[in-house]
Amino acid sequence: MDIDANRSDMKNRSLVGASVITGICLSLGFGSFAFTQTHSPIPKTVQKGAVMTTHASGTFEVKLNPQEQDDKSEDATLGRMSIDKQFHGDLKATGKGQMLTAGTAVKGSAGYVAIERVSGTLHGRNGTFVLQHSGTMTRGVPQLTIAVVPDSGTDQLVGLAGKMMIVIADG
Repeated sequence: MDIDANRSDMKNRSLVGASVITGICLSLGFGSFAFTQTHSPIPKTVQKGAVMTTHASGTFEVKLNPQEQDDKSEDATLGRMSIDKQFHGDLKATGKGQMLTAGTAVKGSAGYVAIERVSGTLHGRNGTFVLQHSGTMTRGVPQLTIAVVPDSGTDQLVGLAGKMMIVIADG
């Protein structure tokens, strides 16, 4: 067996596995989102009744770029990607982050985690916040959790908390 050819084949399978999970979870680069946010208008204080719950929705485009692995073990099941995202709608922002992926030998089973810094305007409020992603697919059935990292909001988004849901529409 040609070791170099085998390594190349393994790398290609790694990218395919990563593409499967991100393609399903992120709707092949285009998607829509629904975002439930809670925002305390007075940061660093606890007031009963001070939490407002609102919803945001819109669409996004995402570019995922494969990155070199830090671990040079040639493990074809693991991958790393950079995330460049553009949000439209109630959230007008850009997202930049890193994603780690894991594929398996079982078709349709994989997982990913990601951290993404979002910078822009949410319902007219400027600032940044961080999203934490955790997704799995079990034989083609996706499960995804995306949450605002606690206390990551800045500027007018201080106190932001919430979850994001990606809605896959039209296939």
